[in-house]
Amino acid sequence: MEYTTLGWTDEKISRIGLGTWQYSETWGLTDYEVAKKVIGKAIEVGINFFDTAMVYGRGMSEEFLGKALRELGVKRDEVFIATKIPGEFLNPDDVFKSVDRSLRRLGVNSIDLLQLHWPPCWHNYPTTSYARALERLIIQGKIRYIGVSNYPVALIEELRSALSITDIVSMQYRFNLAERWAEEELIPYAEANDLTFIPWSPLAKGALTGKYTLENIGLFRDLRANEAVFHPSNFEKLIPLINALKELASKYGKTPSQVALNWLVGYSPVIVPIPGAKTPEQVVENAGAVGWELSFEDWMRLYDIAKNIKVTYVTW
Repeated sequence: MEYTTLGWTDEKISRIGLGTWQYSETWGLTDYEVAKKVIGKAIEVGINFFDTAMVYGRGMSEEFLGKALRELGVKRDEVFIATKIPGEFLNPDDVFKSVDRSLRRLGVNSIDLLQLHWPPCWHNYPTTSYARALERLIIQGKIRYIGVSNYPVALIEELRSALSITDIVSMQYRFNLAERWAEEELIPYAEANDLTFIPWSPLAKGALTGKYTLENIGLFRDLRANEAVFHPSNFEKLIPLINALKELASKYGKTPSQVALNWLVGYSPVIVPIPGAKTPEQVVENAGAVGWELSFEDWMRLYDIAKNIKVTYVTW
């Protein structure tokens, strides 16, 4: 496993993390013993960066992650735990209440990275109010670092100006070969400000794994049933990209998923993807996305194919 540092800190995190959205009814992995095996395999292959959220399974993901790490005998300082607080919890009172519950579910005394999952756009909590609450939690030692997820640059700037004793260290957004809007301003902002950029859905929810075709994309029984990239009008556009991933996988002795993740890692040194996994085998596959690199010519081949893909989210 390769390692990097988190933003402007000295914290060492694995270049490939493990996303744990899968541990929820949304994705269907609600068997704790299976989740424990996945987490255990992640530790075994050198992954130390775990990403969860308060809303994943309404706390199920946090509970599974914390319980598994304890039962596996993993020392607290051997892993870096990132969770996320939803926008509706960002009024000052609920910031304290929700973080306290998150700590209990995870079974830890401090959260390494608390990310703001999305802005409080339905409740209009003032940025300065929740910024102060977050900093009280840093002073109390309940959270160590702050990050953002799904925040526009303008709101990031507002948040950073409202912080007094710290700064954000990371930014998390949708980014994969098929969905590349983050290239426009988000990744450049992270690079310019020494912030780690964490792509969620780095494999387009599995669309880039090479497992799916126009014939089987209608069989999903999880959130992908309504995912735009799996709508036939969009998935058809991905076929040239998927075919290229398969060809390069054969060339390098890798899998399409590993090639797609390696492309992301090669995009910028600030990028740390967090693919999810439902099985230990998928963890091993994801971890194998680093430790090697695409040639510049092959990296550019994917770049050129992908730049012509225009996913539409108007599917109904």
